[in-house]
Amino acid sequence: AETQQALVLNRLRSRIAVQVDGGLRTGRDVVVGALLGADEFGFATAPLIAAGCIMMRKCHLNTCPVGIATQDPELRKKFRGTPEHVINYFFYVAEEVRELMAKFGIRRFNEMIGRTDLLEKKKAIAHWKAQGLDFERLFYRPKVAKDVSIFNSERQSHDIYEILDRKLIELAQPALNDKTPVKADLGIKNTDRTAGAMLSGEVAKRYGHAGLPEDTISFRFTGTAGQSFGAFLARGVSFELIGDGNDYVGKGLSGGRISIFPNPDSKIEPETSIVVGNTVLYGAISGECYFRGVAGERFCVRNSGATAVVEGVGDHGCEYMTGGVVMVIGPTGRNFAAGMSGGIAYVYDESGDFAPRCNPEMVDLGVIDAEDVAPEGEIGDHLQHDVSRIRQMLERHVHYTNSRRARALLDNFEDTLTRFVKVTPRDYARALTEMRAAAEGADESAPAMAGDD
Repeated sequence: AETQQALVLNRLRSRIAVQVDGGLRTGRDVVVGALLGADEFGFATAPLIAAGCIMMRKCHLNTCPVGIATQDPELRKKFRGTPEHVINYFFYVAEEVRELMAKFGIRRFNEMIGRTDLLEKKKAIAHWKAQGLDFERLFYRPKVAKDVSIFNSERQSHDIYEILDRKLIELAQPALNDKTPVKADLGIKNTDRTAGAMLSGEVAKRYGHAGLPEDTISFRFTGTAGQSFGAFLARGVSFELIGDGNDYVGKGLSGGRISIFPNPDSKIEPETSIVVGNTVLYGAISGECYFRGVAGERFCVRNSGATAVVEGVGDHGCEYMTGGVVMVIGPTGRNFAAGMSGGIAYVYDESGDFAPRCNPEMVDLGVIDAEDVAPEGEIGDHLQHDVSRIRQMLERHVHYTNSRRARALLDNFEDTLTRFVKVTPRDYARALTEMRAAAEGADESAPAMAGDD
């Protein structure tokens, strides 16, 4: 309702589609949302139930008894939902909306949007639970001229043909056509959103997920990047940003590399300053990121394969993470590793207060074995050779961002190792141990080749 009022009063409502969601179930819910100002409606739980969900709330445990939120082939056999079930449900919702519109005497849905005067509110306001509450602002309907639209009635021009990625694709033609390395320096501003996504699409069209050799396309940007900088960045593409990023940096990262650090001439302290926003590396599947500075909340949420180094994170770090390796060499917010079912996190716990900030429901906290060093030239898997992996990640962080903090940790590496906490999901660790044991058993039972003796 507040969004509707603000947009109408500023003559912007015609350009914006307002969407509402949250517990919508029936046609009446849709009509109430429209009367308060919504054009679009987000349904989630109700259609899921129509497809067979019984709300066991075990989606993150891979044990869904009706075969929806699981990868277990035996459980997936139990899924009985069809698209027609969901379609049928929405037909019922639409029918109820039509019935209520008929009662109002309204022909078109748009005529209903923002009509708070049609809401019957006396009974609710008179209820004893509502005593002392003032709903005047909630139901306020701005009085504007007839030529001012109160619903979404025009399409915006987003200048998609003039965005930064068009220039990146043009500069990268030698690399895209014959894999000739390309480098360039460019400026960037916060209206340059999703920089790199269309470029990565061009890489994927030609070379698939395998992408290009490392650093085939290398761009250095200076400025403040808009949302989703480096989204879906393909393998072989590297982005370096001198400045800072917004929310969703590296969203869906797909093999590329992103490094972000403040301008050396700036007076900010990177170790205590925000350099990237919230929900960084959301849904990343592979690649590397190095951030000289602090990230916002929900860092690496749903990361499934990317490697990242950052110098501090806000609340809910590594939430729902299923793979990859994350290193935090600074403070963390609360609820770290909530729903984390895979991957590894290394947290530099300088002050010794990390444990209360971590969500222990699905993970264990461990120390680093100083003797756990990989053979020369080998990094090892997710459960072995922590020392070698930590050293390599710190060295690469220094290489790509010139981080003072990482360099200091390397200079005093023996003491550094004693302060690192390893965050490991229990089920993930067990699965990897079982896979390794099975692989070793297969090697031992393999027949000897001629000449092995």
